[in-house]
Parts: sequence; C-alpha cells; structure tokens
Amino acid sequence: MTDAPWQGDACSLVDAYRSGDRTPAEELEVTLSAIESSTLNAFSFLDPDAARARAADADVSLPFGGVPLGIKELDQVEGWPDTEACVALQDHVATFTTTHVERLIASGTVPVGLTTASEFGGVNVTRTVLNGATHNPWQHGRTPGGSSGGSAAAVAGGLVTLATGGDGGGSIRIPAGFSGLLGLKTTYGRIPRGPHFAVGALTVTVGGLTRSVRDTARWLDVASGADVADPHSLPRMDDWESGLGTHLEDLRGLRVAIVDDFAGAVVSPATAALVRSAGEQLAADLGLRVVDVDVDIPSVGTAWSLANMAGTFAVLGDAWPACKDDLTIEMQFACEWAAGRGLDFDALIKLEERRTALFDAMAELFTQADLVITSSNPDVAFDAEGPLPSVFGGRQDTMGNNGRLTIPSNLYGNPAVSVPIGEHDGLPVGMQILGRHHSDALLLDAAWVAERERPWPLVAPGTPC
Repeated sequence: MTDAPWQGDACSLVDAYRSGDRTPAEELEVTLSAIESSTLNAFSFLDPDAARARAADADVSLPFGGVPLGIKELDQVEGWPDTEACVALQDHVATFTTTHVERLIASGTVPVGLTTASEFGGVNVTRTVLNGATHNPWQHGRTPGGSSGGSAAAVAGGLVTLATGGDGGGSIRIPAGFSGLLGLKTTYGRIPRGPHFAVGALTVTVGGLTRSVRDTARWLDVASGADVADPHSLPRMDDWESGLGTHLEDLRGLRVAIVDDFAGAVVSPATAALVRSAGEQLAADLGLRVVDVDVDIPSVGTAWSLANMAGTFAVLGDAWPACKDDLTIEMQFACEWAAGRGLDFDALIKLEERRTALFDAMAELFTQADLVITSSNPDVAFDAEGPLPSVFGGRQDTMGNNGRLTIPSNLYGNPAVSVPIGEHDGLPVGMQILGRHHSDALLLDAAWVAERERPWPLVAPGTPC
C-alpha cells in the first residue's frame, strides 16, 4: 500500500486504478491521513465515513472514478456545513447539492470534505475568523490566494488531485496563479449553477483547480452543459478532452496582444517580464501574430463590488449589522461601505453605465486582437495573514489591484485561463490568456501547448505538507 496521495494528475490516477496499481480505498486512506497531518489548513470540514463508503463502491470505469475531491466551502453539499466561511453562519447546513457537484459525483469522484475559502468569496486571501489562514504549499506563510484558496492549496499541496472552485472576480485564476496550477474561468454559463439559481451580478462561473490541462478538459466533459434550473447555462459541447490539440490550425495566424498593465493594474517588473517572455514563446509555438492594442479598459472595481454585495447582504439577512465584529476586516469594510452608499436608482444607473462602458471596451479590445495575454496576478503570493497589498512599486495602490487583471472577464463573461509559467523568489507566476466568448477550446489548446513545451511541476516542491 502507498504511503502518500497521488502526486500526478487526476487522469493518471484513474489510469492507475484501472491498471490495478492503486485502489480508490487505499488512495482515500492516504488522502485522509495527509489532510490530517497537513499544516496548510486547506480543509474546513471532512466527511470520512461517507467518503469511505463511496470509495468502497467506486466505479473506476467512470471519468473520475475513485478520485478524491475537495469541494470549496462556498459550494453546497446536502447535509454539509453551508457557512460562506463566516462565523455568523457557522451553524447553517446545506439542504441541497449544487448541479455542478452532483455531476462530479456522478462522474465517480469521492468527495472528502470542504476546502477553505475567503468569506463570501469576497477577497483574494483565504484567511477568515471562522477557519484561520490557509497557507501556500510553495511557501508556508504565504497565501494561496482566494477565494478558492483552500482548493488551490489542497491540489498544489499534494492532498487531492481535484478541487472545485468558483470565479466571480478571479477566484479560480488568482489562486491558480499563486499556486502553480491550471485555472480556467469558462465562458459565463458553461457549467450550470443551479439549483436555487440566484441571478445576482451575472459574474460567477464555477469549475476547478487542476494540475493539468487534460484534467480541466475532462472536468468540462462531465460538468458542462445546460440545466433547466439555470436559465443562463449554455448548451452542452462534447469532446473537450479528446479534442485537445485539434484546434491548433484555428489558432495559427491569430492576433495576440501581450499587455503588461492590463486594465490599469500595477504589475511587478519581474512578473511582467516573465509573462511577456512566456507570452512571446507561446506566440511562436502557436504561430500567433503579436500585435499592439490601443484600448482603455475602465476601472470596474466599484461596479463589481456593488453588484456583488447585494448577494452578501441577502445571505446575512437580519444578522447584519450585529454580526459586524464576527466578520473579517475586509468584509466589515465592504459591508459598511456598501451599506453607506446604498443601491438606489442613481447608484444602479451608474453601475450599469460602468458595466456598459466595460462591455464596449472589451468588444473593441477583441476587434484589435483575437487573444490577450496578461499576468494572472500583479506579483507573487503575499502574506497568508494579509493584509491585502496596499503599497506597491513605490506608489499607493488600492486593495483591488489584483482584481483589475481578472474582474473584466467576469463582468464581460468571456473565458480566461491561468497557466503556470515559472517562478520568482521561489513562488509560482501565472500567465492569463483571455479569449472571446465561447473560445474555451482554443484557450485549452493554447494551455495544452504551453504545458507540452514547458511542463510545470504538478505539485509544489516538498509536498505533501
């Protein structure tokens, strides 16, 4: 019997099951043991008995048959805690399971527990009053990002090969970039968000943190496709995994813009240099034409925050404002700020005007380029306990600098993927590739070529932690 969880990707773990080199029951036991001894604080809840029952009956002929799965604590699993990573909701229990998770379970996965997240998914550091700080497996004391930080730490830290994530402002791409993983934000609606679908700000997509492109492609094979409970979900497309590498001729000759300061973000010189070099290498590999663009992407942080805070207040309900002291400092600030501004008609009109300006700017961007390459994060991972970086490069910056790189694609709804491209000061750097709506397959092929030509470590050095 093995003494450590599988350090390859999920697809190769399934292959090992099918060949008889491993069994789901054995894999689960070493997974639970590794989680128990881990110092990453990547899980907030475990359900070992249910996991053991599933592992014992696992059908390894299924796409992810027998693969242990971490589920982000902002996702719902019937009977499991449903806390939004908030002390004020710590006694809440989910009464349903999301369609996304149900499809993953139907594909054979073995859910082991909930991975930590930032409170309400509101910030890019996973540190809450309820769970404490989650650590980056590349360097203890640094953050894996947020809001899907626990998922990123669990996968990059060698604990599980797959974990769910959600991306409403960069919450898959940011932790993927900080943790050396593949993180795809799909075209809005690619994976349904029901049941009990709340329309909200129309910014959130769901998906996963994975170690390889083929894991993400297989994920889409099992999880994507329309569902009647989500009226915004897209029709099913097949052959994501089998189609990898079949779109290279479609990519050849396309225009790509490599933008150091996308949407006004302040990116460290070292990060920008790595991204530009990797972007130019990928352009050469794919036969892309590098072009310059002249588009001013407006700052949309305020519009994004106002659009999403309504959902936070809806969940808190009558607990606000009495629960203020139970919230993380960032969410205290956000709630007080949003409550003070008020969502009256004037505010809503200004919000929609800002979104429309962004739509126009993004549309113009994609008339000048077919693909856009930027950094996934302004710099490498910062302190696990925070605070969010407020001074960078000798100038005062806002706490939303990270989001400047990622939020535009959430509001516009286009796909974007974070691809590992190397390290700086021993910490991963991610390159973000943006495409037009419904170009998810092209982005996966671009990532597949990057992975093939310059393979990245599947887990952080020295894992499992």
